[in-house]
Order: sequence, then structure tokens, then C-alpha cells
Amino acid sequence: MTDEQGPVFDPNAAHQQKPKLRRVRGFPLPMQRPDGEKVMMLGLADAQQISPKMVATVPASQGVLPLMDGTRTLEEIVSEVGHGLTLEFLQPFVAQLDDAGLLQGPVFEAMYEEMKANFDQADVLPPGVSAAFADQVVAAKAGEGEELTDEQKAERGPDALREVLDQWIDAALKEADDPAFETLPAAVVAPHIDYPRGWMNYAQIYGRLRVVDRPDRVVILGTNHFGEGTGVVGCDKGFESPLGVCPVDTDLLETLKAELGEDAATRLLEHRYDHEREHSIELHIPWIQHCIGPDEQGNHVPVFAALVHDPSVNGGESYDGNGLGFEDFISAMKATLEKVGGKTLVVSSADLSHVGPAFGDQKKLAGEDAEAVAAREQVTTHDREMLQMLLDGKPDDLVASMSWQQNPTRWCSIGNLTATMRLVEPNEVKLLGYVAAMDQQGAAMVSHAAMVMN
Repeated sequence: MTDEQGPVFDPNAAHQQKPKLRRVRGFPLPMQRPDGEKVMMLGLADAQQISPKMVATVPASQGVLPLMDGTRTLEEIVSEVGHGLTLEFLQPFVAQLDDAGLLQGPVFEAMYEEMKANFDQADVLPPGVSAAFADQVVAAKAGEGEELTDEQKAERGPDALREVLDQWIDAALKEADDPAFETLPAAVVAPHIDYPRGWMNYAQIYGRLRVVDRPDRVVILGTNHFGEGTGVVGCDKGFESPLGVCPVDTDLLETLKAELGEDAATRLLEHRYDHEREHSIELHIPWIQHCIGPDEQGNHVPVFAALVHDPSVNGGESYDGNGLGFEDFISAMKATLEKVGGKTLVVSSADLSHVGPAFGDQKKLAGEDAEAVAAREQVTTHDREMLQMLLDGKPDDLVASMSWQQNPTRWCSIGNLTATMRLVEPNEVKLLGYVAAMDQQGAAMVSHAAMVMN
């Protein structure tokens, strides 16, 4: 069978006979048949972004996916689903999923091992979302008539990105009474949503940092969206964007590992590979580089990044008891910051509510009818009530409330928000901006805030 005919099902492969689907994300995929007819297919991709491959299938396949849990044979799946499902359809579908690394098995394991090896060989994580955004800006400036090479995009990217960041800062702060911080804050909160939906709150924070004293380091606390880690996950790498490189703060990292002790330090870095595809850290790097700027030698400020799990789950311990717990991390990091001295800026990379049909909600969000308006207001009211606990300096109350309510609007950054407050113990917390961004169809609404802690 040729490559054009697709991957071949292997009846002797146990992982294909009892397929176990990895975490995937599905999305509508418009396609055109050879006869020109347009159809809507279901696209499947790796939710952890380890595999770059995608599988296109018929929408009805979504009824099959939950049964691929590694306990059922293909015959059992066919029997359980019924409705015309056959082995003749299921076998090549399983082969496609396996070839794309979307099943647990040797293909995915090889991809994962290669990714981990590349990660450990590098001192700096290469740019991902920041480079993609810079490419988009360059392409938009060039217009439809100009075809750009990768080299041209890379050459024009830094200036184009700086120009956009300045435009956003000007727009966000043009009517602000306090367009600059008087001194370097202890900590700031800014989003990790994509720039088009979040620029106003990124700019509210980073625009005000342009004239303050330069920190000796930046500690970025993010959210683990796709990774394997069940507790706090540290990174032993620096980060690169189109604007340059922020090296890892090795002094802080080594001091933190010593404070944790050998066992806890191992747990901190065991799933460091989660940072390879994590956007909640990288999206802040260009802002830091542009607004804080390099030192006299041209070096950007060093950083340390960690992804913080949700302490409202399992009492702050890691989700499975094997990762680094919330309290252990806070205790060790506080001692570390005291020992390394100097000026540290802590950045909480935080998005708040995630609501709408895209997240499984049945309530309508789009439109100006009473139902949609009430649904949106319910989310923003809840956000304001939860944010007030942070403004009142009561992060433990936020954790307790979210635990009791079971996080009804899916705040994704309870961990890094409360960790930031526990680390810096601010005397004052100010809300500088709040936005709930929704797509035109009302499929998803994500809220975020800009806050400063002194």
C-alpha cells in the first residue's frame, strides 16, 4: 500500500487492537471533495501539542472517541456504538490516529522522547506563539501582493512587533491618569490570552513598566494547559522571542532547588517538558523585553518560570500526590527570593473565566436578548466577586470559595494568582483593567484582568 493510501492498520499491534486515545482537541474542518462539493469534517489534533499532525474524520466519529480508553477491542467498540459503524471504517481510522501520534503507543512515545531530548539539549526554548504573531504582523504590513521568505519575516519581525506593542500601549494608556508606575511593583497580573483579545490588559501593565527601575530578574508564574505535571512545574531554560533571549536565572534556580531539597527539586523539574508548548509564559517575554529593555551590555533580564496547579483542588497538594505541592513551592520560593536578594518582579500570567458552548455550557452568550445578557452578567459578577478577594488581600478566601463552588466559570489561573499574592504579601492590590472577550458567534468568552501589587 502506498503512502497516498494512508497508514495501514496492524492487526498484530496491541495498542491498535485496544486503542487508547490521548488528549485531543476537536474542531470544525471545512474541506472540499474531489467533485467540488464542500463538506464539514471533524479535525483532531494533539491537545498537548507534542505531535504536529492532524487527522480529519467525519463528525460522527466523535461518538467513537470516548470508547477508545484502552479497555475495549475494536470489535467491542463496533458492537457498543452500532449505528452502522464497521471494522472496515474503524481500522483505518485507528491507523490514522496512531500515525499522527494521537494514540498511546510506540509512535507517540518516539515523538515524546525526541521532544524531550531536544528540550534538554537546548539552553533556551525557541519562540512559538510570539514568532507566529510577528509573522502575521509582517505579512499584514506587506499586503497580499508581496510573497515573503522566512528570512524576510525574521528580519522584519522585531521592528513590526515593537511597533504593534507601542500602538497598543498608546491606545490603552492614552486617557490614564497614571500612565506609569512610580516604582517597580512587587508583582503584576496580566493575561495569557492571545494578543488580539488581550492586548489592552497586557498594555495596561507593561506600558506602565517602561520607566521604573530595572528588576534583577522576572519570575513568571503561569498555567499548565497541556502538560503532564500534576503539581508545580518549573523550567530550567531561558526563553526566546523575536526580540531576543531572556536567559534563565541560574542563581535563583539553584537556590530554589537547594531550598526544596533533592526529592522536591526532582518533582519540580520532572515535567519541565510541559513548558515546551506552553503559551502562558512565552506570551509575556516580548513585552518584558520591549518594555524593560536590555541592560547596558545588551542583555535582557533573566527569568524563571513555573506553572502552578490549582490549589482549590486536593487541598493544594498535587492532583495525584506525586507532583510538587503548592505550599512546598511557596515556602521554598519565599526563602529563595530572600537569599538571592536584589529586585524581583513577579508576573502572574492569569486568565479568569472560560464559559460558553465551546467549554460545554448550554447557556447562550451572544446577542442582546435577556437570556444572553443575563448569562454574561452572571459571569462578570462572579469574576468581580472573586477578584475582590484578591483586592482585599485574601487569597486563601479565594481558594476556599472556588473550592466550595467547584470553580463554576472555570478560572484557569487560581494557582498562579494566589501563589503570587502569597509570595509578595502585598500591602495594596489595585485593579487596572478587566475584560471579558467573546467571539462573534458567542461560542466562548474568556475574561482577564490587569492588576498591580505593591
